[in-house]
Amino acid sequence: MNAPSLPVDHVERLKRARLSLDGLSIGDAFGQHFFVNNVEFLIGERRIPYPRWRYTDDTEMALAIFQVLTEHGRVEQDRLAELFARRYERDPSRGYGATAHRILQQVIRGSPWRTASYAAFDGEGSMGNGAAMRVAPLGAYFADDYDRVVAEATLSAEVTHGHPEGQAGGIAIAIAAAYAWRVGNGRETPAPGKLIETALRYTPDGETRRGIEQAQEMPRVVTPPTAADFLGSGQRVISQDTVPFTLWCAERHLDHFEEAMWNTVAGLGDRDTTCAIVGGIVALAAGRPSLPAEWLQAREPLQFDV
Repeated sequence: MNAPSLPVDHVERLKRARLSLDGLSIGDAFGQHFFVNNVEFLIGERRIPYPRWRYTDDTEMALAIFQVLTEHGRVEQDRLAELFARRYERDPSRGYGATAHRILQQVIRGSPWRTASYAAFDGEGSMGNGAAMRVAPLGAYFADDYDRVVAEATLSAEVTHGHPEGQAGGIAIAIAAAYAWRVGNGRETPAPGKLIETALRYTPDGETRRGIEQAQEMPRVVTPPTAADFLGSGQRVISQDTVPFTLWCAERHLDHFEEAMWNTVAGLGDRDTTCAIVGGIVALAAGRPSLPAEWLQAREPLQFDV
């Protein structure tokens, strides 16, 4: 079999995908530590969790995407499904949702990923937030071409999310990540509302898109808990009640990683996932120096090999 043809700028693409992966994984591990008692007090006082920060399935699945991009320079769906399953089999205690457990167990037993993905929820497919939580590094890798971002994000989502809403969430976050990299690289001039406007331009019609439209109208001055009450912050663990809030949070603090994390976690809800999504976007605009060194050291080392 011939080796895959990689883009001539493959190394540079991986560099920015890795930046997003670091932001995503730090956010994931940071947010995971706030499923505790007295959480509002701890967030209000900005009490940084004690190391070691263990990451969740959000990062595990993002690592699989990063590996596929490293190997193929595109989303190779069979390989991605294999890596999702292998990572799950190695450590199923990373916080996978019930639907992910079922789909990945079926893949491990030999079912085609397409059958498992589209059979979820009585044949409707999953509209969960899992495709969105892991996709920011993909948006970074293909950031030069928004149309390619849409195509590749759809392929990455489809492996586990057969429902159009689950795929729409992945597209919206991948586009936001691509836009953030363009801002950080000087190719886009940042402007209030432009991140959400860009995501909306490419997000298919549906409930996720309508939620993003509501986020676009949400004033930046309202508090994160108020925004979360209106938009949702992942309480239902679906795209529609996760993606709009995370885009609002990322837009609000696109130039400041720490502020983005504290504001995102203040919305509570599915806080490891919301912080992972926002972290993967904001790192690309704010740059590697914005990632606090002590947070990076506190996060457990990324396990790239399976």
